[in-house]
Amino acid sequence: MEFTHINTQGRGKMVEVGDKQITKRTALAHAQISMKKETFTKIQEGYMKKGDVLCVAQIAGITGAKKTWDIIPMCHPLMLTGIDIEFEYDADKPVIHIYATVSNEGKTGVEMEALTACSVAALTIYDMCKAVDKDMTISDIFLMEKIGGKSGHYKRSEENE
Repeated sequence: MEFTHINTQGRGKMVEVGDKQITKRTALAHAQISMKKETFTKIQEGYMKKGDVLCVAQIAGITGAKKTWDIIPMCHPLMLTGIDIEFEYDADKPVIHIYATVSNEGKTGVEMEALTACSVAALTIYDMCKAVDKDMTISDIFLMEKIGGKSGHYKRSEENE
């Protein structure tokens, strides 16, 4: 078996992508953060002392996507063409679902950028609310869909969600 990220000395390397085709690539990722009902209500109603939690989490998620290459060792720096973060409230649980869509036109995919965006947004929600709820749980971080590149279109099956 030949490893793609290991050099001839058995050490890590960043894969050469120079010969790959430039294609439009998009990835959609998900994360969720569960919390106490009181915390959930304070976020929804804008009563968290640190400010607008989802506004800050959205900016943090976008920044996370842009900085992925800085924190994941083998990721390439990418010229991203679009980043969008959306939040969905689920009052029954109470949970906030986080969705990140990241796009580029390049030689390598944006899955890690979308996953990082969701993760950083969730961590930011935790940070902004931890004074009132240290029991929050970040979970279900996964790639939902990716489009483009040599491997083509991937869509996570609903049975895995």
